[in-house]
Amino acid sequence: MTAADPGPEAALSDQERAVLAVERQSWPGPGAKERAIRERLGISPVRYYQLLNALLDDRRALVEDPVTVNRLRRIRDTRRRSR
Repeated sequence: MTAADPGPEAALSDQERAVLAVERQSWPGPGAKERAIRERLGISPVRYYQLLNALLDDRRALVEDPVTVNRLRRIRDTRRRSR
């Protein structure tokens, strides 16, 4: 088992769930999301996006929140193709 595939019995951590919750929200303007990341999660936006990217490849996240994960996967794939 790997970090991206820890096994069916493992659940997402509270922090991983919080990252997905932040992504479910819409944000009113520039800087609001980054401010929320620092205040709610206590991590830098860079670390947040590292965690988020790893979650997109984690099937547990897909089970937890398929709508958000699939939406973000589509966005990521579109950006990769346009490079």
